[in-house]
Amino acid sequence: MATELLYRDDAYLTEAKAVAFAIGPEGVILDRTPFYARAGGQPGDAGLLVWEDGEMAVTEALKGPEDGVLHVPAEGASLPPVGVTVTAKIDWAKRHRLMRMHTSLHLLCSLIPGAGVTGGQIGLEKSRLDFDLAEPPSKEWLTEKLNELVATDAEVSERWISEAELDENPHLVRTLSVKPPRGSGRIRLVRIGPEEAPIDLQPCGGTHVRRLSEIGTVTVQKLENKGKQNRRVYLTLSE
Repeated sequence: MATELLYRDDAYLTEAKAVAFAIGPEGVILDRTPFYARAGGQPGDAGLLVWEDGEMAVTEALKGPEDGVLHVPAEGASLPPVGVTVTAKIDWAKRHRLMRMHTSLHLLCSLIPGAGVTGGQIGLEKSRLDFDLAEPPSKEWLTEKLNELVATDAEVSERWISEAELDENPHLVRTLSVKPPRGSGRIRLVRIGPEEAPIDLQPCGGTHVRRLSEIGTVTVQKLENKGKQNRRVYLTLSE
């Protein structure tokens, strides 16, 4: 049984009622969840599962079998009984910071058009993207341009397209190492800015802020040479 992914419709949903239908030492699978499961370089959410006479601390949400989401228990935590209704509560401070970081990486991607993204990692303290690129812009230039984009306070939105539409527009996929998940017949497309002139437009299954002003100040911390055509760009955020 698959888990309904509530964050796809509302990344600001911090808690939801759900039924625990599979329990084991490796984790708890719910019928629906606001928890993001680790994927695409974005860590899974942490938080709590709370039921009438107990609670379980969740260290991270991971992808489980058959499209389920595993809520990994903290060491020694009590597990809910099968069939019980729980309230799934995410650690919102962690989630929102990861949303800010993730959206910042979309902006970084928009500043280096034409270069494929060969890897990436989203973290609480710093995040990175790797580009198939001989020579990136300077970190000073990137920092200035990123903060100019944040200052526009553009809206971040998403819509669904068919897999056939994506096949007709392969330029939308910037990532060379991670491809959009297929099989459901549709692909989630994330857009920053207006439809007629987007700042960034690409398939993505992660969580993002609604407006760029939520990001705060962005700083490109350093650039690294990771091979002949691989340049790594690290960024950090203000608190």
